Amino acid sequence: MATVLRSLHLLMILYISSIPLNFAQDKSQFIYNGFSQANLHLDGIAEILPNGLLQLTDSSNQKLGHAFYQLPINFSTISSLSFSTNFVFAMVPQEQEPELGGHGIAFTISPSRSFNGLESQYLGLFNYSNNGLTSNHILAVELDPVKSPEFEDIDNHVGIDVNDLRSLESAPAAYYSNEERRNISLELQSGNRMQLWIDYDEAEKLLNVTLAPIRTPKPDCPLLSTPINLSKIVLESMYVGFSASTGSVSSHHYILGWSFNKSGQAQSLDISRLPTLPPRRKQIVLIRALLIVAVVLLITITGAAYYFWRKKYEEVREDWESEYGTHRFSYKSLYKATKGFKAKEIIGEGGFGKVYRGTLPSNEQIAVKRVSHDSQQGMKEFVAEIISMGRLRHRNLVRLLGYCRRRGELLLIYDYMPHGSLDRFLYSNGRKHLNWLQRFRILRGVASGLLYLHEGWEQTVIHRDIKAGNVLLDAEMNGRLGDFGLARLYDHDTNSQTTLVAGTVGYLAPELTRTGRATTYTDVYAFGAFMLEVACGRKPIERMGMPEELVLVDWVFECWSKGDILRASDPRLEGNYVVEEMVLVLKIGLLCSHVNPVARPSMRRVMQFLNGDADLPNIPYDSASFGTFTSSETFDFLWSPPSSFVQSSDPSMSSTVSILKSG
Repeated sequence: MATVLRSLHLLMILYISSIPLNFAQDKSQFIYNGFSQANLHLDGIAEILPNGLLQLTDSSNQKLGHAFYQLPINFSTISSLSFSTNFVFAMVPQEQEPELGGHGIAFTISPSRSFNGLESQYLGLFNYSNNGLTSNHILAVELDPVKSPEFEDIDNHVGIDVNDLRSLESAPAAYYSNEERRNISLELQSGNRMQLWIDYDEAEKLLNVTLAPIRTPKPDCPLLSTPINLSKIVLESMYVGFSASTGSVSSHHYILGWSFNKSGQAQSLDISRLPTLPPRRKQIVLIRALLIVAVVLLITITGAAYYFWRKKYEEVREDWESEYGTHRFSYKSLYKATKGFKAKEIIGEGGFGKVYRGTLPSNEQIAVKRVSHDSQQGMKEFVAEIISMGRLRHRNLVRLLGYCRRRGELLLIYDYMPHGSLDRFLYSNGRKHLNWLQRFRILRGVASGLLYLHEGWEQTVIHRDIKAGNVLLDAEMNGRLGDFGLARLYDHDTNSQTTLVAGTVGYLAPELTRTGRATTYTDVYAFGAFMLEVACGRKPIERMGMPEELVLVDWVFECWSKGDILRASDPRLEGNYVVEEMVLVLKIGLLCSHVNPVARPSMRRVMQFLNGDADLPNIPYDSASFGTFTSSETFDFLWSPPSSFVQSSDPSMSSTVSILKSG
């Protein structure tokens, strides 16, 4: 039983504590921060608007409104007669003639909630016959913007009334500024929100009335301070509330919040919780004008944003590209796929541009290479060849998916290879080195892919840039020849018409410096340099110290001529390789590096050597048969090219020579 009682007691405490502050706590004190669900008795045209605003009068003429607290307050002389109240009000004049206005508002303590008052200067409290009678037992504090000569008052005043609208004391509406230490006038009927405090001290029998703008703290000095004996005015049971009238000229009278306490200081109102006033016509016009301006600005900004958005994704499109259909990617899709070509998405970088990882909406991963180009020089033919090469299908080729043209850029889209390029595994100290089994399988795979380019497709494709950096590794570490940005194709049994040096120094066949014509033999030469690179773990040309440099072909030939070709193998393998396969790869690399193009084996022959289906021919002992550039020849080539050749100015020994025009 005790447990049940404790539970009931707890529930009662929770219920009482959940009562919000804007409801009456008891019949002698209450606070309303807005009047939604307020306990008020309304009369006349007074009403509570949906947002909780108490409207005493509206724009109607000759109307009054009353709003009183529903319960009577005990003003018995046995208890203290002191009381405190404060409220926020606003008087909004008619907009047609704002200089004219209706009568005002009166805070009222009355023995009744019913009045026989007039809708005029009597503020809805009195009439001609009862104004001034002591039997009224009414105390009122009036806020009246209009002068009424019959009551001997003034314009725009605050007054204390006892049974009569002839005020005991009145003063022009003003407030005392605590900062400026002076009174500042206020216009009651301005439409601005103001707060009024009324405090009666029974001990001193003094009634103080203080006025201020809504956000101004209560002034130190009241506007009115009047000695008055409340015991001779109020009865034991009295009602508190508001009365207002419009008279012949209408105005809106509002109460936004109200706090009252019969036994102490009234609680302060929460200004942030008070309801808002209805917008005035001028405000509505202004709001509409601002909305129109905002809409115009929005349309302008949207249009500008769309223009810059279009410029951001603007592409170069010509009529002839329509035939390539799905091979053309939109720049917008590539921009989103690469997260705006962010630096963290870069997976490779070379002489022709940067390569970015991207993810299409289908979750397919791609590699996007950005290449600078001149759209006015042979671009139609170049794109046509790119599209043709996009039809190449071989397990050891990186598939070229398509392209995109934008301003001064050509973007090439490839399959994404998760392990990146081979050169990173060969030269990076931070990566795991490849074992011989992996290297040999990569060499055979790239050779198979290159054979397909030369003989296995409907046209001959010359890659022109075979090197470790352009061999990519898929998920199973299979080698795939990629980067067809320099590739050229032509019909079988015809000669290449390209007369442009393109490729990477160290992989360029000697005849390219004389003719500039790329052939399948120049690809074989580059493949030979690539084979030696993979087997030896060295780049085709390495600086050993100024001015010496190591030319890999010369080094391998020297080791072979001294009967110790295995000395050229990559020391990081630590001898863990199949000797016969290592010797085979080094010798094929030498044969492919022959200065005479016709002495080099074809890729079909190379595949036969690697598969053991053919015996290697004898390697000449003449070192002049294996041509490379000397250091001076290399720099002469880079800095003094024939007039029909154009290449990059990067003096690095492994720099990529740039293609800028076609022959």
